[in-house]
Amino acid sequence: MNKYPKFINDFIRMCSDGYQQGWHERNGGNLTYRLTDEDIQDTKYLLEVHDTSYPIGTHVPHLANAYFLVTGSGKFFRNVVLDPEASIGIIQIDATGERYYKCWGLRNHSVPTSELPSHLMNHEVKMLATNGSHRVIYHAHPANLIALTFVFALDDKVFTKELWGAATECPVVFPSGVGVVDWMVPGGKDIAVASSEKMKEYDAIVWAHHGLFCSGESLDITFGLMHTIEKAAEIIVKARSMNLPRINQINDEELRQLAKDFQVTLPDKFLS
Repeated sequence: MNKYPKFINDFIRMCSDGYQQGWHERNGGNLTYRLTDEDIQDTKYLLEVHDTSYPIGTHVPHLANAYFLVTGSGKFFRNVVLDPEASIGIIQIDATGERYYKCWGLRNHSVPTSELPSHLMNHEVKMLATNGSHRVIYHAHPANLIALTFVFALDDKVFTKELWGAATECPVVFPSGVGVVDWMVPGGKDIAVASSEKMKEYDAIVWAHHGLFCSGESLDITFGLMHTIEKAAEIIVKARSMNLPRINQINDEELRQLAKDFQVTLPDKFLS
């Protein structure tokens, strides 16, 4: 992997780490990263913009001319480390924000993830909301969190309070809470629009019966957000499987004290 710039190696490692967690069965999940100017310079020797452009499937004018490192459609996360250039690639958005060019990787006529519209619409929302600091969108299939979508009301407050109450670090790691999107057919514009609306408020979006979408400033931060939420979901699943009444929990006053000590703001709508 040393023949690639660091950000590509880090991307490859994250794909491998996600697979090792069990979040990417077969070709499940996808990952995209918006390159910095430094990344682009470090990758000049690899980049080759072709004349052919391809439709994105949505309109993202604020991402015009930006470069993204993306996982490929139908590709297995377990194979990324074995053959990166067949499994991932770099694309550039055109000047209209409606089409893209392939610049590196994605060999053998491969194309970016089928969730590209959702990813790019979320990238645009988070870039505008964070003054450009968020660069990663990560979608995975963590089993414990998906299990909760079958037993909890598909409601932002319900999921946020349950996850915050499951592990002390949760309100610190995702103080804005989590959003929930009802089940929709993946890969289309409807779910992309619904997710991007939620991303205006949250950094993590639960897709009912499907998985989790996370946004972050870096690969490490975004992976950590996914990991923290899934660990909290695992705790909930294990606690409920004991078939015993819950006699302890982190209450709202304790959440407020936690927020004060860690200097984070928890939205009032999630607290009594």
